[in-house]
Amino acid sequence: MTVIAEILVSFFLVVGGIFGLVGSFGLLKLRTTMQRLHSPTKATTLGVGGVLIASMLYFLLVGGTLSFHELLITLFLFLTAPITAHFIAKTYMARNLKPTDLPETGRDLGWAIYDDAPGSGTD
Repeated sequence: MTVIAEILVSFFLVVGGIFGLVGSFGLLKLRTTMQRLHSPTKATTLGVGGVLIASMLYFLLVGGTLSFHELLITLFLFLTAPITAHFIAKTYMARNLKPTDLPETGRDLGWAIYDDAPGSGTD
């Protein structure tokens, strides 16, 4: 393994570890659900992504093979984390906020969580 490959793999491992640590620390220290939502969906996702990228680079540069499974895991992680965060935020809003607590949207229907969407058959 060349020095450049070792430095590259080490860089992604360290960056992934730092993001994972910051995300875990944020999950413990932040108080409300909406604040805690940012830690696992942003920092920790980047941490796991950094470790997966380091592993892909290691097998590519040392073994000479592309790890397709890790590439799929990385893509799946980066696609599902924002969708999960959206659903958690929407559920939190539906259970804990009244329509009067939210700011005005400037649209006819307001917030989609409380009003019927266009084309829903009730217009």
